[in-house]
Amino acid sequence: MTASVHTHAPTPSQAQSRQHPAIERADKPQSGNPQRQRRRSRWRAAATAALTLAALAGSPLLTAAPASAATIEGRALTIAESKHGDPYIWGAAGPDAFDCSGLTYYSFRHAGKRLPRTAQAQYDSVEHIPRTRLRPGDLVFFHTPGGYVYHVGIYAGHDEIWHSPHPGARVRRERIWTADVWYGRIE
Repeated sequence: MTASVHTHAPTPSQAQSRQHPAIERADKPQSGNPQRQRRRSRWRAAATAALTLAALAGSPLLTAAPASAATIEGRALTIAESKHGDPYIWGAAGPDAFDCSGLTYYSFRHAGKRLPRTAQAQYDSVEHIPRTRLRPGDLVFFHTPGGYVYHVGIYAGHDEIWHSPHPGARVRRERIWTADVWYGRIE
């Protein structure tokens, strides 16, 4: 017994419901690197939030916020947040991988302020502030008892920082784990 294959032209209603192939392709989600798509999605969300805040900058509620997205510190914090999940690679300064000072360097550079490249040089270049003046967007420097700065992150509030911690880890928000820290503000 032989099976027969029937082909037929689409009915008028089927033909009307079909779209042009270019339109069909545009409606489909783009394939590619899923991590890159998630990063773009996070960046779009962060950019939308920053633009919304900038548009409302005349609001007295926003002008009182110490690290709103309208400030360099607020923009740098938003940029660091958008890098959540990117891998740590020693010596990397973005856009898809970072070491600790590479993340702060990249975030502030894209927010409009240049920093030196290493954690110690960044500490040497900022205004040193006491913990009582600390606000989101400031830098948190981790140091040895001898005073050598070995790590840096961007203060996120509530005793937490955004940072790229160590090889094998990814950019994340994390609680400050030691009292051996100094604080700095971009001048």
